[in-house]
Amino acid sequence: MKTFLLFISVAYSSALFAQNAEETAIKTTVNTLFQAMQKADSTMLKPLFNPGARLQTVINKQGDVTVRDEAIAGFINSIGKAKAGTLDERLSGIDIKMDGDLATAWTPYVFYFQDKKSHCGVNAFTLVKIGGSWKIQTIIDTRRKENCPDLPKQ
Repeated sequence: MKTFLLFISVAYSSALFAQNAEETAIKTTVNTLFQAMQKADSTMLKPLFNPGARLQTVINKQGDVTVRDEAIAGFINSIGKAKAGTLDERLSGIDIKMDGDLATAWTPYVFYFQDKKSHCGVNAFTLVKIGGSWKIQTIIDTRRKENCPDLPKQ
């Protein structure tokens, strides 16, 4: 019985360690995206995305909701054209959910442009583990100007 309990404890501990390592890798991918934005470094962004990745924004104009698509290549190019330090998306947290090689990351944020608060909302990332690395498959976000908290620089 003691051997069985020891086996269960070791198996459970190993599973927790593996999940924590995967969550850390997912958070690293997400955080690298925001670091690349701050640095205006498009070469840092490119390897974070799967081919065919999508970037979308939920737009609510007076109750009329639509979804705008943006090509990842366009997003990466726009980041590369920005001046370093002008784009600062600050997260208030990252909530990770995983199942095998699929993960989601829910990241409430406040976006600052040239050190001035611009808007806030939530990013919902879908990531897939391919070739041993977590890659971004989709990002969909919300954006609003009201009720945006002040978040410190990270």
